[in-house]
Amino acid sequence: MAEPQPSGLQFFADAFPDGIVGADLSGTVTVLNETASRMLQVPVPDAVGAPLTDVLRLQDSHGRTWVEMNRPLDSINIRTAVPEQSWLLPSGDEVLVTARIVRRGRLGPVAGVGIGLRSGRGRARLDRDRSDLVATVAHELRSPLTGVKGFVQALVNRWDKLNDEQKKLMLTTVNADADRLSRLIAELLDVARIDTGRLSLYPRPVDAVVLVQRVVDSVQAGTARTIDFTPPAELPEPNADPDKFTQVVTNLVENAVRHGEGTVTVTLAPLGPGHDVEGICLTVDDEGEGIATEIRRRVFTKFWTGGVRGGSGLGMYIVNGLTRAHGGTVTIDDAPGGGARVRIEWPSADPED
Repeated sequence: MAEPQPSGLQFFADAFPDGIVGADLSGTVTVLNETASRMLQVPVPDAVGAPLTDVLRLQDSHGRTWVEMNRPLDSINIRTAVPEQSWLLPSGDEVLVTARIVRRGRLGPVAGVGIGLRSGRGRARLDRDRSDLVATVAHELRSPLTGVKGFVQALVNRWDKLNDEQKKLMLTTVNADADRLSRLIAELLDVARIDTGRLSLYPRPVDAVVLVQRVVDSVQAGTARTIDFTPPAELPEPNADPDKFTQVVTNLVENAVRHGEGTVTVTLAPLGPGHDVEGICLTVDDEGEGIATEIRRRVFTKFWTGGVRGGSGLGMYIVNGLTRAHGGTVTIDDAPGGGARVRIEWPSADPED
């Protein structure tokens, strides 16, 4: 004998990812989907037609029930919903509960109640991620601040005992730590703008060769490593915010210098055949250990650090965010001579066009 097929309402309720419980004015359950059935540990056939108080077995830490505390069927005529609350399932797991009170007319009598159940694991994971983010940010800020505080304290307490060279060395270190703090705060602001979609861009055709050459010269002045860049003869002008494009190139070259070995090679070329739009291809190669295939996706996450040579762990996240905001892509591969290759494809046309 064939099993009975669920009604249309039950079919769509079962397709919903969250738990759903519905009850009429008398407090009798009229619908319970499979997700809610698993959460509440009540079979659907046993729940439909049973009292809501017997099916919705949710309690707080004091043993009080959801129905007892919220009384949705006895609400005043201006109440239309129960805001999200945290309750405990029979299994002891946390569940987030919301409800909509159905009325006959705008301020009419209650006709029933619809209740939504959502696992609290997602929120707990989000809370943990936020806690980890706060801890990481605090650590990154505390490190340069400790240096600033220590040297300033030494200058205040021992000013008359220090010679000019010692004072200059301490002030130079304080200045470097202050610059590091400024860069970190700027990176955190960029991350926040990327995450919230509030990134301000002023794109226009730019001379990529000039911008890349400036970055290479600037980074080369502060390192003994060789940075090889040969400007191409011809190159289309990418459509970019010059400051953001410079920031992307700077992060890539500094990362290659910090984490790689040997010579850093920077290459600019037009996008080859097979691309739908005109644009440029920027590659940065180093001669280090490279990046394993299985962790290349993680490079673009916040605060990912794969080496032992410092860095905030935000550089590649910002590179990816800024490049994608311009309609480009970032990929990681193996450099021909060993090490890592980061490749950026940047369009010449405005992505909105």
